Amino acid sequence: MTDRIEVSRTIAAPAPDVFAVLCDPQGHVAIDATGMLQDADGDPVRGVGDSFVVHMDREALNDFPLGRYDVTVQISEFEQDRLIAWTILGQIRPQIGHVYGYRLEPAEEGTVVTSFYDWSGIDQHWRDAKIFPVVSEGALRATLGVLDRTVRRGYPGDSRSTQG
Repeated sequence: MTDRIEVSRTIAAPAPDVFAVLCDPQGHVAIDATGMLQDADGDPVRGVGDSFVVHMDREALNDFPLGRYDVTVQISEFEQDRLIAWTILGQIRPQIGHVYGYRLEPAEEGTVVTSFYDWSGIDQHWRDAKIFPVVSEGALRATLGVLDRTVRRGYPGDSRSTQG
């Protein structure tokens, strides 16, 4: 059994348009297929160490009765228009240590976007709890579908959008 899930999808848009959604805290909320991400506060990220707050509702998964809570998304890898990854910092201790991210590669039809979820480095406390993966492969695939739709509709932060 692996401690990592990766799914890919080709999105008919240039990488900068896709990456704009992935760097924007509201973009994370807009594309979330799990229903957990309710809102976010913070500026678009521009590099490793940047962070923003996401307001969560775990009841959407109906797995743990956590209700509403906030987490901090902290960027751990960043390559403009190519790679963004982050870990989640929350109130629970020890911190979990799982990593989410996206890798973008140019393709003839647009951009191949690979979503990944890696829990190989989680704290032993959480490994022993046997609750991983928290997010399924299906949810990652669904989020890529929502990302495709969001970018095609002209997300406000992308290069095709116009300010009026």
